[in-house]
Amino acid sequence: MKTNIEMNNTLTKLSEFKNNSTFQVLEYDDLRGGTDVKTAFMLSYMRDANIKLRQLRIVLQGGGVYTEPNALSFMRGPIEVSTNTGGLMGLSKKFVSSKISGEPVIKPLFKGVGEILLEPSFGHYAILQLEKEEIIIDDELFFAAEDTIDISVTTMKSISSALFGSEGFFQTKLSGTGIVVLEIPVPETEIFKYSLVDDVLKIDGSFSILRTAGIQFTVEKTTKTLIGSGFSGEGLLKVFRGTGEVWLMPTKVVYDKMLSQGMPFGVGGMDNLVQEPGFHKDHDKNRNGEKEK
Repeated sequence: MKTNIEMNNTLTKLSEFKNNSTFQVLEYDDLRGGTDVKTAFMLSYMRDANIKLRQLRIVLQGGGVYTEPNALSFMRGPIEVSTNTGGLMGLSKKFVSSKISGEPVIKPLFKGVGEILLEPSFGHYAILQLEKEEIIIDDELFFAAEDTIDISVTTMKSISSALFGSEGFFQTKLSGTGIVVLEIPVPETEIFKYSLVDDVLKIDGSFSILRTAGIQFTVEKTTKTLIGSGFSGEGLLKVFRGTGEVWLMPTKVVYDKMLSQGMPFGVGGMDNLVQEPGFHKDHDKNRNGEKEK
């Protein structure tokens, strides 16, 4: 079939991790699909701000991968999709956990040989390879994981952590050996990783995204009394204590303020287009920008 269309859909491969399956973060070099003035203005604004559209590609070689519900864009090859509920009892437990936490625990499982491309996003992706490890993340950050990873819900250890920690009563726990992909609202250059050895880290705000199993999370007063905390101007702090890793993204506070104040120059819908993840690392293995056809 002849056509005048030159399908030069070249993307830049930002990073790649290989295990039972291959995970690639692809980035669209440019978006030129504007067909009206408003869309063209937004695309120009995004181009000037270096806001890029990214997409996760997963190459299956007989293994399986869990993804967030409704995250699929398209797939190629003999790949079967199922939901691993663990029988009637397992389904009941997952249903209860989902209703309580507000996060869908039953995630689709893709298994076979071929490739999967998940929906494009203006967010950023962190690929992690766990080796008999456990991490705890905010619910909305999970994007995909190999089926060798156990995905479950964990509860806060104290009432104060749940009530005043901004994360709610429940978070997502990922454990085992395999690859995990998180969708995060800031680029990797703005993530701070702290390695604690029987130490303590205190933060004022909701910008922690990950902690490992050896870290205990609590919410504590800045001073010995609640009244003193009020006068100090700091109030309550999130406290991470123990041995392990904590990931922080302090610039998220600035982006949240920018979104709440709205976009300049009358671009009313821009903040809906460029929103935070959840909203629908050792990262880059290839910083030279391989081209992916």
